[in-house]
Amino acid sequence: MSLSALTASVLLGQAAFSLAVDQPAAEAPDVAYAELAAGQPQAAVRKLEAAGAAVSKDPATLINLGAAYAQAGMTGKAVLAYRAAVASPERYDLQLADGSWADSRVAARQALKGMLAATAVAVR
Repeated sequence: MSLSALTASVLLGQAAFSLAVDQPAAEAPDVAYAELAAGQPQAAVRKLEAAGAAVSKDPATLINLGAAYAQAGMTGKAVLAYRAAVASPERYDLQLADGSWADSRVAARQALKGMLAATAVAVR
């Protein structure tokens, strides 16, 4: 299995979308969930970068940016995005792709850990 396929399979379950209770749905950012779920990481990267995700403080946006970068083989950028999500001053519960809920910092840490584990296994 290729590194990007392994990484994609590990991270797709970590991709998140924002359902902040205090934020109306009309104002929720587009976190490129549809592109990630469809296996189109380059489209997700383009959408998120065009929306300024790299400088965002929104954890869901940063987590999905990390997932898009990881699936596109841009591991260094993925690490930076996940770390930014962990350090974000914003924090709330996210619904993950598998339907479960997790604190945004926990989700970001899990995604980073999964990506690093997949990378380590693939290198061996």
